[in-house]
Amino acid sequence: MTPILDAGCCILRPFRPGDEESVARHANDRRIAMHLRDRFPHPYTLDDAHEWVSAASTLDPVTTFAITLPGDDDETVGGIGLLPGSDVERIAAEVGYWLGVRFWNRGIASAALRAITSYGFDSLALERIFALPFATNAASIRVLEKAGYIREATLRRSAIKEGVVLDQAVYAALRGEWRDSS
Repeated sequence: MTPILDAGCCILRPFRPGDEESVARHANDRRIAMHLRDRFPHPYTLDDAHEWVSAASTLDPVTTFAITLPGDDDETVGGIGLLPGSDVERIAAEVGYWLGVRFWNRGIASAALRAITSYGFDSLALERIFALPFATNAASIRVLEKAGYIREATLRRSAIKEGVVLDQAVYAALRGEWRDSS
């Protein structure tokens, strides 16, 4: 069964062929890429979108979702996903997300994060879901806190982006403590 997650102001559904144009259009913004891992390219081309949608649309179980808006012709305006751990860390997953700039500051990312967190606990039997935003990324930190994630630590000088060494914050939600804060 294909999971569709209704987050109120947005809907999460698996990526599928046909999403490439809207993914490339909304992802191709340096303001997005500068806050994400280097594997998220900039510029973000249609070829990048084809590669991503092809890979993401075959995941089983589904761990990566397109963010769409109700009544918006099912256009993909962002993405959110869980990267499950392995071996002894198989009970945990890292969450990552991005949203097209024109959709920022509407509560969409927090709603999507709450939905995928509940999905991770309920459907994937995860015990821990965590995020590692750059400590300078106030907007992403606000999304995590608004969604109910708790700051656990700062990983000092743990990442490099565009030649700058950065701290990362550690935010997590735990199965036994999770309460959807919507």
